[in-house]
Amino acid sequence: MSRLDALHDERAGGPRRSRRSVISWIAAGAFAACAGVMTLFNLMFLRPRVTTGEASKFRIGRPENFSSGSVVEFPDAKVVVRRSGDRFSAVSLVCTHLGCTVRRTDVGFECPCHGSVYDAAGSVIGGPAPKALSWYRVSLTPSGELEVDKQSVVPAGTHLEVAS
Repeated sequence: MSRLDALHDERAGGPRRSRRSVISWIAAGAFAACAGVMTLFNLMFLRPRVTTGEASKFRIGRPENFSSGSVVEFPDAKVVVRRSGDRFSAVSLVCTHLGCTVRRTDVGFECPCHGSVYDAAGSVIGGPAPKALSWYRVSLTPSGELEVDKQSVVPAGTHLEVAS
């Protein structure tokens, strides 16, 4: 052992480590960190992710709460409900072009984002919308309340007839 090596061992206070062993320790640590992160992500992937969305069916009240000729908007559900005599109908307020929320006008509906225009029945009369607004099934529950089912799309012009 040379004088320089002996001097280095005295100052270091222990055995001398080579550059190769330090790099090996760093590589082993990086590998362990990557393995730990991969294990964590795999465990997160296996855990089911349940997301709850809005209900497809919602109750809007009793038929007598709606006056004849009324048009009631439900902004949270993006639906407008109309009563014409004893007939009820529900029309979507979601533009068929890119999913924007349409607003009611004197003519019918219009999309404020891209200019699609619909008539009162939801048919396209202008703009880039590819198809008419959806109509949803309206039914009467056993308790006598009206219920709109957004998963049940019906042909345009479909109404629920409620006897007075």
